[in-house]
Amino acid sequence: MYCIRNVTDDWIYVGGSDRRQPLFEAAHPIPDGVSYNNYLLLDEKTVLMDTADRSVAKVFFENVAHALNGRGLDYIVVQHMEPDHSASLGQALGLYPDAQVVCTAKAAAMIRQFTGLDISERVRMVKEGDTLETGRHTLKFTMTPMVHWPEVMMTYDAADKALFSADAFGHFGATDGRLFADEVDFFGEYLDEARRYYANIVGKYGMPVQGVLKKAAALDIAYICPLHGFVWRRDFDRIIAKYDLWSRYQSEERGVLIAVASVYGNTADAARAAAAKLAEKGVKCALYDVSATDPSYILSEAFRYSHLLLASPTYNNGVFVKMENLLHDMAAHTLANRTVFMIQNGSWAPAAAAGMKAILEGLKGFVFAEPVLTLKSALAPEQAGEMDDFVNAVCESVGGSV
Repeated sequence: MYCIRNVTDDWIYVGGSDRRQPLFEAAHPIPDGVSYNNYLLLDEKTVLMDTADRSVAKVFFENVAHALNGRGLDYIVVQHMEPDHSASLGQALGLYPDAQVVCTAKAAAMIRQFTGLDISERVRMVKEGDTLETGRHTLKFTMTPMVHWPEVMMTYDAADKALFSADAFGHFGATDGRLFADEVDFFGEYLDEARRYYANIVGKYGMPVQGVLKKAAALDIAYICPLHGFVWRRDFDRIIAKYDLWSRYQSEERGVLIAVASVYGNTADAARAAAAKLAEKGVKCALYDVSATDPSYILSEAFRYSHLLLASPTYNNGVFVKMENLLHDMAAHTLANRTVFMIQNGSWAPAAAAGMKAILEGLKGFVFAEPVLTLKSALAPEQAGEMDDFVNAVCESVGGSV
């Protein structure tokens, strides 16, 4: 049984979803799976957009063969050489020996690196603005380096007004036979996974993403076809607006991400007390234990909220290791434009606040707010006034009622 669907009359979805792998890129949990998307053009010439991850290779090749229905394959367009989209390229080249590879020069070099194959006799290297005529359709290629690898390009089909957007506009989560974003409650059910995907996979590359958005604004788009997740055929403005915010490192919401590291629970107790007082004052908060929650989720929330409240015990005269890992992840993804409040704990020499600031202070637009709430082993009863002052400062900064 084949799982193929029409995107348009001529473009056929031939990808698949994987729910068996626990991690994406061996790093990020995908409890709801992930889709690997491919699109086949049936015109005077046939064109396959990218190949697939090994985890879905069987269904991918079955889908392609079924959709071709005995026809040959003329072109394989390689938009992105990361193995989740190219691991089956060597097999595809063997199955379809007459297919010509269309890709950037950098992608051609990577094909040799990943596969060991010499494709010099069957490669058509393209650059910005080059086109491929297939009959009724004209495919135009636009270079989008560092979204999120240097060889990446996107493809625009003028006939059907379809933008094949490589890794842009994707999300975690299997699609399970559904194709279009409007077939689900995307902004209710999938936005968090779209943000988590963006923050962890593309988040470091805000400026290149802004370049892509400018190029996309000049196109007449009826479909956005990403390599992961649903195809967009309406509500473009809503998902593009999210990408615009995320790539400018502007928050979606005024509120506080509370990230807590706690060895024996005392630091967590203080953070929960602060969260309760903030909630009473109408400030939106999301609290995560860094030892219990994968950092990919917390990084995503850092892209969502305007303020960070970081709470950590002192550990080896520095920051608790799980918090340290999270903060290095934030720094590596060049998060920007956030206000940071801190709670530190130290039974004899509190040093966590200085350590946390040292990791993040090079990030653009980061403001380290006062006061820092310092605990000596646990929040003492006589610190009630300090806690109130701390919460009021957070509330005033966010814009709530003090």
